[in-house]
Amino acid sequence: MNFPRREFLKAGGALIVGFNLSEALFGQSHLDPVSRPPVPGPPDAKMVDTWLAIHADNTATIFIGFAELGQGNSTALLQVAAEELDMDMSRLKTVRLDTSITPNQGGTYSSASIQRGGPQVRTAAAEARLALLQMASKKLDAPIEGLTVSNGVVSAGNGKSVTYGELTGDRPLHIPFTGKAPLKPFTQYKVVGTGVPRNDIPDKVAGKYVYMQHVRVPDMLHVRVVRPRGQRAYGAGAKVVSIDESSIRGIPGARVLRRNDFIGVAAENEWDAVHAARQLKVTWETPPALPGNRGMHDAMRASKTTDRVVLEKGNAAAAMVGAAHVVSQSYRGPYQMHGPFGPNCAIADVKPDSALVICSTQDVYGTRTGIARILGLAVDKVRVQYYEGSGTYGHSCYDDVAQSAAILSQLAGKPVRLQFMRWDEHGWDNYGPAHVGEIRAAVDAAGRIVAYEYDGWQHNWSLVETAEQLALNRAPAAWPGAAAQGVSANHLGGIYYVPNLRLINHQVPGGDWFKGGWLRSPLDLSLAFASEQTIDELARLSGIDSYEFRRRNIVNERWLGVLDAAAKASNWKPRVAGSNISKSRIVTGRGIGLGTHLASYGGAVAEIEVNRETGQVVAKHMYGAIDAGLAVNPAFIENQIGGQLVQTASRMFKEEVTFNETGVTSLDWNSYPILRFDECPEVTAVVVQRLDQRSSGAGEEVMAAAAGAIANAFFDATGVRMREYPLTPKRVLAALRG
Repeated sequence: MNFPRREFLKAGGALIVGFNLSEALFGQSHLDPVSRPPVPGPPDAKMVDTWLAIHADNTATIFIGFAELGQGNSTALLQVAAEELDMDMSRLKTVRLDTSITPNQGGTYSSASIQRGGPQVRTAAAEARLALLQMASKKLDAPIEGLTVSNGVVSAGNGKSVTYGELTGDRPLHIPFTGKAPLKPFTQYKVVGTGVPRNDIPDKVAGKYVYMQHVRVPDMLHVRVVRPRGQRAYGAGAKVVSIDESSIRGIPGARVLRRNDFIGVAAENEWDAVHAARQLKVTWETPPALPGNRGMHDAMRASKTTDRVVLEKGNAAAAMVGAAHVVSQSYRGPYQMHGPFGPNCAIADVKPDSALVICSTQDVYGTRTGIARILGLAVDKVRVQYYEGSGTYGHSCYDDVAQSAAILSQLAGKPVRLQFMRWDEHGWDNYGPAHVGEIRAAVDAAGRIVAYEYDGWQHNWSLVETAEQLALNRAPAAWPGAAAQGVSANHLGGIYYVPNLRLINHQVPGGDWFKGGWLRSPLDLSLAFASEQTIDELARLSGIDSYEFRRRNIVNERWLGVLDAAAKASNWKPRVAGSNISKSRIVTGRGIGLGTHLASYGGAVAEIEVNRETGQVVAKHMYGAIDAGLAVNPAFIENQIGGQLVQTASRMFKEEVTFNETGVTSLDWNSYPILRFDECPEVTAVVVQRLDQRSSGAGEEVMAAAAGAIANAFFDATGVRMREYPLTPKRVLAALRG
């Protein structure tokens, strides 16, 4: 049938399509449907069988403890195993994360899947290969030194051969993980370092992939949480004054579920649950007043803070006295949210002595601990299974929704499915904290940085999720080690050679503000927005091209590598920033920046357009380079770079959590806009491959550099420095007028 969409919409018609979303209709072909028997985990990390299993059909299952978040680690880690086992990728599969099946490798954050997970998988596979060769040596009556392996087939010089599967016959290896087995030298890599296609893509393209939002279980209720529209100060929570349960009596089967200040509704039909959550009349206690967006940064700056010197060397204040040029300025960054495309979702089935929770957590074992605490169950009585959600970008509401589902299932006495509404997800997110940065920096007559001081104000990450806070009357708490989430020692000191350096973190009391959590490249955009503009200003005052100035002040060849790669990709032509200012309506500029999150190296160049009449800023082309050491799959890192560049543009131009004296007002995509498809820049990604180096992170390592590059490009186009982001039309016009 040929029925054009435009004509269909003109006719005012409606098209309703029904799907049976049972597991039987969906297949994730990269997952092994046959895995080890479920036993409360984690399994013993000191046994090789915890990490892999060789099957009689000469295939292998690799057990991975990291979540697939769309970054491709469920393929890349198989590449690592395939390389050491000398098996073809087609013979390897993995399993879904499950606290009764998979190892505990820590959470899937800080770009750690390959950095931390790669060495564990590599050494376990090498250990297994050595054991299999020892078994084959006896089976083939041939010395182990004369054996060769190709695609899981062990061959001897006497013409005999045997497969891995024939050696094991589906039996466990029963060998310890010593970590002493020899590893394959990188010069012999055939699989690692190549662009193997992602194994999850075929099912996603075919519409067969099972996302968390698709999962259903028999005899379940649909539930929703009921909270104020938009969170208040973290310490205030949401106190219930009264509930009028009669307000939902007209909704079939709907009922209220309550534990202290935690409120939910349940119904057999999902729309009835949504309707009940909207209609239930709850009177909430009036919270303490907030300063609102306009007063936020001044209030944070004036707070009584916990101060810590992150790094100090030399005497920065003294070095500035005789410097050729000194720059002193204050910069401001907003709250920003994770904003997954589909609100977080979880299924829970809580019984008196056990619980099963299915969710999209980045750390199944960490989530299990929290749920057990809330339910009052022993940890080994709680099982958590993972299904991929529709985006996360850090600590979104996945733990909150999992805990909420568990509480509601316990109250209802039945399995429940909870999907947050958009206002729940937007309004009660663990936001990336706002930031105030004050910088003083100096350069000598030769264009060398001689001193740098940075004072940063922001609050900590939140430890207690909203579900636990409301249901158990738990006081807010800071994430352990949250002070490290502030000004980091590597945000500048690790990039440029600075003989006199002082970095100070001023931690604002978190209970006075909103829930905070790690947001992709935590706080790095704010730090680089301030720091890289300062570096650029020093270059301009010195009369030196921005790229050349950075080359002059870098001593690490790997930082030089990404700087050179980004500049070369963009065909950088030397000139002093802001030297081609035009009075035209549309002006263009280009900027360069460096930055990191943890251990990798990121460089970026931005080419932008600024409409001086409307204040609209558009990134036309973004270039990003990452040195993540050994790139197991360079194609995946190229994808990651592209995504980071686009997301950084979105966060630099549009994204800002708004709030008034009562609470958060950014509750939908209109009040919290993101970059649209037609606004996305063209992207060029460069992977600086270093096969001889240890793998490091690549999931967020170019975002800081891109933020600095965009800010510097704005100055190059207009001759004006933006001191606060996002670069909204209103802010841009005010800056241009100023």
